[in-house]
Amino acid sequence: MVAHILSTNCAVPQPDPGGADRVSGIEKKPVEFLEISAPGPHYGDGSGVKGDVIGDTKHHGGADKAVYAFESEELAYWEERLGRPCPPGSFGENLTLSGIDASTLVINQELECGSTRLQVSVPRTPCRTFAGWMGVPGWLALFTEHGRAGSYFRVLRPGVIRPGDQLILGDAPSHGITMGMAFRAKMGDRECARAVVEANCLPTLHHEQLQRRL
Repeated sequence: MVAHILSTNCAVPQPDPGGADRVSGIEKKPVEFLEISAPGPHYGDGSGVKGDVIGDTKHHGGADKAVYAFESEELAYWEERLGRPCPPGSFGENLTLSGIDASTLVINQELECGSTRLQVSVPRTPCRTFAGWMGVPGWLALFTEHGRAGSYFRVLRPGVIRPGDQLILGDAPSHGITMGMAFRAKMGDRECARAVVEANCLPTLHHEQLQRRL
């Protein structure tokens, strides 16, 4: 199967389901296309998706979390496991992917999508807002244990992405650190953390967080 975009999704603002006194963009609904651009370098600098909403500006937004993607195959997995629908956008993703395993993408690998050029950046950290939105007891532990957390992308070339656009992967960086390894490192796997720190492939903030844990 050719890797492609199944759905492009943008936020439907709502009160934060995790209980914080702020708006949340965790729920996203399919739209006809996304206009993609590079936000500023820091958390709080906004989404890379025009019209998207970020409530937790302390931990979200900015260049390294410009666009979030999750696989349709993983939505199907959780539909079966939870016994309820998980439509595109329901895990907070801007891009619902098909035909690709995001956990195998290599950190800093580049890809073409629509008229954009994106770069694999940092793993998702499941948070209280996500847990409140899902409403599943022990959700953060379940999600972490499964180990498939999608991928954040940074924007190297702005443009437009539509459903049906193919994902064309560039060469993988030689360090070999995958998104799956980076996610496990971030969630407490010390062996993965040592490998990620040694590769020095994450942005400074994320690299130093792992260093401190070791």
